[in-house]
Amino acid sequence: MRIVLDAMGSDNNPAPDVEGAIMAAREFGETIILVGDRAKIEAELAHHNTDGLSLEIVHTDQAITMDDKPGVVSRAKPNSSMHVGMRLVKDGQGDAFVTVGNTGAALAIAILQTLKRIPGVHRPALSAIMRHQAGAFIMLDMGANADCKPEWLAQFGVMGSIYAERALGIQNPRVGLLSNGEEAGKGTQLVQEAAELLRQERVNFIGNVEPKEILAGHVDVAVMDGFTGNIMLKTMEAFGKTLFELLRQELMADWRSKIAGLLGKPAFRRVYRQFDPFEIGGVPLLGVNGVVIIGHGRSNSYAIKNAIGQARLAVQGRITETIREGLRE
Repeated sequence: MRIVLDAMGSDNNPAPDVEGAIMAAREFGETIILVGDRAKIEAELAHHNTDGLSLEIVHTDQAITMDDKPGVVSRAKPNSSMHVGMRLVKDGQGDAFVTVGNTGAALAIAILQTLKRIPGVHRPALSAIMRHQAGAFIMLDMGANADCKPEWLAQFGVMGSIYAERALGIQNPRVGLLSNGEEAGKGTQLVQEAAELLRQERVNFIGNVEPKEILAGHVDVAVMDGFTGNIMLKTMEAFGKTLFELLRQELMADWRSKIAGLLGKPAFRRVYRQFDPFEIGGVPLLGVNGVVIIGHGRSNSYAIKNAIGQARLAVQGRITETIREGLRE
C-alpha cells in the first residue's frame, strides 16, 4: 500500500508530519510518500532512524497555510503539497491521501480540481469518527455542506453506513438522523423529508435520534446537515476540554483532592482518550473519487500516525469502490 502524506500540513510542519510518517511506516509496514519541500523533509528525516522503512519524497515548493482562503488558494497554488498529493492518488501512484492542513482548501482541491466526486454523489461529506462506551461511531456531515437537501442527507446515511461496515468493522450499522425529538414527524422540514428518504434506502435506519442517543452508543452512523454537524462537533470538543480543565482545577484545590487525583489518574487518562481527537487522527471525506483523510492542524506525530492508519483502513475496506457500487445499487 502506498499512502501519500501532505508533509507541509500541520501547524508545526514538517516535524510532526515526518515523525508521524516514520511511526506509521514502522507500525504498518506500508510505503509513505512525503509530499513537500525536499530540503526540509530530509532535514527532519536526518533526526530519526529510518533503516528498513519504505519512505519516499515528492518535492514541491508550494504549501497552503491555514490563513489561505480555500476559494482562492486552490487555484493560486497549483503545485501545493495538497494538489500534488491528490494528483498522485488520482493518477494511481498512491492509494490514499492524508493531510492535517487547511480543511477548506483540502475540500475545494479534492472536490473541484483533482479527485472530483464519485459518479452519482450529490455532495461529498466530511465525517467525524468519535468514541462511546460500545466502540466508535461516525457522524456526517461535519461542515462540507452548510445548507443541505433531503436527498443529500439520505445519501450521507448510505455512505456513512458503508464506511462504518467496511472501515470500522460494524456489522449492519444503525443509522440515525439527528433531530430535536425521537418521534417520527419531529424536526425541520429538511429532517422530515430526509427521514422519509432514509426509510427507503437499503440501510439499517432506526429513525430520529437526539444527541443523548448518539453519545450513549445507540447509533453507529449519525446523519445531519453540515451546519448542525460542525456546531455539534465543536461543542463536543469544547465540552471535553472544559470538563477536564475543571477536573484538573478541582483536583488541585487541596491535599485531599490531590491524593484522589493521583489515585484516579489512570482512569482519568482512559476517559480523556475517549474525547481526544488525536486517538482517531483523521476522518474521511466521503463521496470523492479516492481516499482522502483530513485531520487537525494542531496534530502531533501520534495523531498523524493514526490518520495514516485511518487511510489504511479505508483502502483495505475498498471504501471508494464500495460507495460507488452501493450508489449504483
